[in-house]
Amino acid sequence: MTATIGQVTFDCQDPYALSLFWTEVTGYTEDPDDPNAPEHTENFIGPDGGHPGLLFIRVPEPKTVKNRLHLDLVPETTRDEEVERLIGLGATLVDDHRRPDGSGWVVLADPEGNEFCVERSKAERAGA
Repeated sequence: MTATIGQVTFDCQDPYALSLFWTEVTGYTEDPDDPNAPEHTENFIGPDGGHPGLLFIRVPEPKTVKNRLHLDLVPETTRDEEVERLIGLGATLVDDHRRPDGSGWVVLADPEGNEFCVERSKAERAGA
């Protein structure tokens, strides 16, 4: 037997704001039958409002150590263009592992410090 992933859950201090950030990152949407709101302790986004998606749950404490789990994003544009777009949305640069030959990845953090990586696009990998 196997299990499927229903959602990836982020503990955070402002679930609504973080859901808005990740909506811009992924293009995911909220569930139209259960819209997100600032006063909710849980906010969900997913592909066309479905699963697997991202769930943001309010917790009282801030993030204090490196994530034990993170997302690796593969952009439709180039890796470098996506990094610039995400920084413009409020992400911060954590570590840069880009190599002179074009391989590598970039580690960013969302507005609450959750780390994630941006890899090369499929087109960039195919052209390498």
